[in-house]
Amino acid sequence: MLKFLKQVVDYTKETWEATRYIGQGLAVTFDHMQRRPVTVQYPYEKLIPSERFRGRIHFEFDKCIACEVCVRVCPINLPVVDWEFNKASKKKKLNHYSIDFGVCIFCGNCVEYCPTNCLSMTEDYELSTYDRHELNYDNVALGRLPYKVTNDPMVTPLRELVYLPEGVMEPHGLPENAPRAGAFPEDFAEEEKEDVKG
Repeated sequence: MLKFLKQVVDYTKETWEATRYIGQGLAVTFDHMQRRPVTVQYPYEKLIPSERFRGRIHFEFDKCIACEVCVRVCPINLPVVDWEFNKASKKKKLNHYSIDFGVCIFCGNCVEYCPTNCLSMTEDYELSTYDRHELNYDNVALGRLPYKVTNDPMVTPLRELVYLPEGVMEPHGLPENAPRAGAFPEDFAEEEKEDVKG
């Protein structure tokens, strides 16, 4: 009889623990159900990259002096610099420059160490192609400036959507003093300035 009672007590304890774990999981689920959706409807909506986002590299052919510092600091020796020595001016003449973004790890070393600042990181992250050889950008493709997400009239940038009042999805027709779910980055900057002064 005691063995049977022990089994019943153990079974009841296990059932209670299982119910508690299921309740904890459902609590997390219900908590997430009350939050606003964060899914981006790409390509009609795009997140605006942060200020120091490391996207496709932009190259300015006229500034390059073919010093090959970018090749030496690159962890995989990626940039291909083709140059010839001009005997008249006693300087290197750049013929061709290319980077294969199928291999690039976007570390930013080439941009950081370039002595003439002919390389810079852009916010362009849409590099997908059907052929991997199309990811090898020459100096012409590297010289094209990317189209900014914020200037694209066909895209709804989510910067404003994040700062709308809770539950509101349409920004048009809102009064200026409507409470917002979050704060603008400028507001954070002002708060930090006040904290430094105070």
